[in-house]
Amino acid sequence: MLSPAERKKKNFAKSLLPSFTAEMKKYEELYQLFANDGYTKELCDLFADQFVNEVKKPAHDDIIAAASLYNRVYDHKSAEFYLEMLSEKKMSSDDKFAWCVEMLKTISLLGRWRDAEDFRTENINFMQNYAAKKPLDEMADMYISLALADCAAKRYPEALKLLKFGYKPHGRNDTSLLKIFITVVYIFARSGDEEGLEGAVSNALGCLKLFSGYDFAWTKEYYEKCVSDAAQGIL
Repeated sequence: MLSPAERKKKNFAKSLLPSFTAEMKKYEELYQLFANDGYTKELCDLFADQFVNEVKKPAHDDIIAAASLYNRVYDHKSAEFYLEMLSEKKMSSDDKFAWCVEMLKTISLLGRWRDAEDFRTENINFMQNYAAKKPLDEMADMYISLALADCAAKRYPEALKLLKFGYKPHGRNDTSLLKIFITVVYIFARSGDEEGLEGAVSNALGCLKLFSGYDFAWTKEYYEKCVSDAAQGIL
């Protein structure tokens, strides 16, 4: 979840409007809930209500953020519900890319591999063209979503190969690298490869041990649970 400062920076033009102060106050209250309790169903529902459901014209990035929050608590059906709101909308390149990545991940985690393949075929040119203009290190989420699509289709070697895209770690507290390791755990769990799963869990926990600190009191336990859940085939 974006910090209030990050949200304000991202919405600089909007921040000049008189209504933005009240909007930021609501966001700051939700962010405090997030800081205290982490990713919860309550947080998802409150964010969706205040920034999507009760807004006449919700921002595209808020709709995508709502879906992302629901995916964090394994409510992939709710995530798809919000993403579908944008399926016929014209979006900026940044929003469309984020939408494509989240939608492909969501469909794949719902196990609808044929739909995931059709969606990837329809959008892969845009995704690759967008990614070509960005640093490779910023594309972890895209490769994770592509790997999950292969995983849903039971193409496990191809899924694992996609995650070897050349990501370069960023210091000790690299959450993107940790997400890649957790996805590898999930793929091995889904494949039924017990030996590979054991090594993947060890690598993910080893990555977590490298962290020199955490943003919130719940962060370490949350990531440990993510690894444990992924080992059970839950992501």
